[in-house]
Amino acid sequence: MSELSLPARPLSGLAVGLADTFALAGRHLLHLRRAPGKFLGITLNPLVLLIAVGYLFRDSISVPGSGAYEEYLMAGVAVQVGLASIGPTAIGVCMDLRGGLVDRFRSLPVSRGSVLFGQTLSDLIVSMLGLGIVMSVGLVVGWRPHTGTLSVLAGFALIVGFVYAMLWLGVLIGLLMRTPEAIDSLGAIVLVAFSFLSNAFFSVQGLPSWIRPLAEWNPVSSVVTACRTLWGNPVVTGGGFPAEHPLLVAFGTLAALLALCVPLSLRAYREAG
Repeated sequence: MSELSLPARPLSGLAVGLADTFALAGRHLLHLRRAPGKFLGITLNPLVLLIAVGYLFRDSISVPGSGAYEEYLMAGVAVQVGLASIGPTAIGVCMDLRGGLVDRFRSLPVSRGSVLFGQTLSDLIVSMLGLGIVMSVGLVVGWRPHTGTLSVLAGFALIVGFVYAMLWLGVLIGLLMRTPEAIDSLGAIVLVAFSFLSNAFFSVQGLPSWIRPLAEWNPVSSVVTACRTLWGNPVVTGGGFPAEHPLLVAFGTLAALLALCVPLSLRAYREAG
């Protein structure tokens, strides 16, 4: 742990926690330089979907109403960065537990919460780098925002919030499951289920009636619809309260997810052994 530099203790509790968080985030980023597999995994999945669905098959898919499919698709591809981050983050936490890193941190004067906050901060930076690449490729294949700068930035801020909530979900999964093979399988199921039971790629109006409410209230659908609105991209109207108030539902569900995952993760970390 030569790359981990701990702050002096005479600081206030909050300052110490922040310093520990940044130091631990730096440790994770240094490790990423030697093993960039996490970055590739987070970035490649959205890129494959963007190129395969948004470019190769764009002429075979029509958007209800009007608009180009690559513009309709782009918000759905952006949230894939968050969904694809769940598995790598969960596996990283799991491997730290299995490798005894938790015990090593407990022997140091490091605030307990900063370990998990440092993990999510470093993973958020990695995910944002991946998001930048994905959106740049989206510009190449034809995606364009059609609103003002503040609205476009608000859409990206919502994506960042979604990614961060997914990272904490990954932390909780890693602390509870502790088996990389099981986490890998669950991560794939979550990625597929949350993606295709939403409006990320197609309108939920085409889904069977018995499953449509689940897709409408899927937080992915609300985030995607809100981003399409903020970016001026094609939006399919209809779908009840979530479609009519996507920002409200998106903020509400993400806040609830963080309020649930963060304290449960901190508790599970304290009890991990």
